[in-house]
Amino acid sequence: MNMFMKTAGIAFIALFAVLTMGVTNKTAAQEGGDVAGRLAEAIDLYSNLEFDKGMVIAKELIKQDNLTARDSIAIFEVMSIITYAKGQEYQRKAFEFLTKITAIDPCLVLFPREIWPSELRDQWYKLINEKNKLICDEESDPAIRNIAVMEFDNYSVGKYQDELGYLAKGLADFFQHDFSQISSLKVIERDKIDYVLKELELAESGKVDKATAARVGKMLGAQLMVFGSITQLSSKSTRMIVRVVKVETSEIIASVDMEGKPDYVALEKKLVGELAEKLDIMLTDETKLLLKESNTESMDAAKLYAQGLDYMDQYDYAKAYEYFKMAYDKDNSFTEAKRKMEIYRPLIG
Repeated sequence: MNMFMKTAGIAFIALFAVLTMGVTNKTAAQEGGDVAGRLAEAIDLYSNLEFDKGMVIAKELIKQDNLTARDSIAIFEVMSIITYAKGQEYQRKAFEFLTKITAIDPCLVLFPREIWPSELRDQWYKLINEKNKLICDEESDPAIRNIAVMEFDNYSVGKYQDELGYLAKGLADFFQHDFSQISSLKVIERDKIDYVLKELELAESGKVDKATAARVGKMLGAQLMVFGSITQLSSKSTRMIVRVVKVETSEIIASVDMEGKPDYVALEKKLVGELAEKLDIMLTDETKLLLKESNTESMDAAKLYAQGLDYMDQYDYAKAYEYFKMAYDKDNSFTEAKRKMEIYRPLIG
């Protein structure tokens, strides 16, 4: 195992350990380790491409007596992830494990988690939508506003229309990531937005605008929706506009507009700060530091990352990994690119 694989595996296991905090079972503990600990071992094997060994652990765990509902859900989750990684012929079985989770309680644990590959995430939305559980009661918190960031429109002309096509998707992802650092906001997953747009047949027939925001926002459980656009006319100048719409009334409650050289990464950071101010969001010093350090300052890395997102959405995990890796190679401080690499590395074979 090379050093990157070892480091990635450790990070992946650490992430899963955090996500499974609170999952435990006395019977399992008595027989050689609690459920969370044993599942971390299974994920370790998964990250090192030893899928069958990881499944052996999960199958042993699911046979235990006195499992809690959370224990069973966590085990089925790992079984789904590992089974899916074994190849297309195992896809249906991987989906069946997700169905088992919905049969227990689709809202007991708020899925999907970021370690899930994109096709599993899309299948999860389909399953919970069939149960009218796209929104769970546990997600409601009057102190937190749910916010959905829509994919940016690209109104650039000439060669910039093609060159910035992927970046429009990447910018929405950057805004989502930065808003997720703000404790008073809960960001709705990008793929969940895409699923709802497809369900409402809006993905191809036309972008969501403030006129259709109420319909989309209701399905997403969003109070706020963010719409953005970029317009580049030359190599020296561009314009980025971002508006926030209140779903309940479809009114624009905040709008920011900035022109300058086409350094979209820098523009995004400035506009996040301006939007927070207009939305009366107080940013702590810690949050300001997180916003400053998140994502990347490299435009080349940002473009490569955005292309990786596009391949990820197409379930082309090998290409997605390739572009996330190129983005990370361009900027070794680009933690989101590295995180995505760790998620998709077990699926590239």
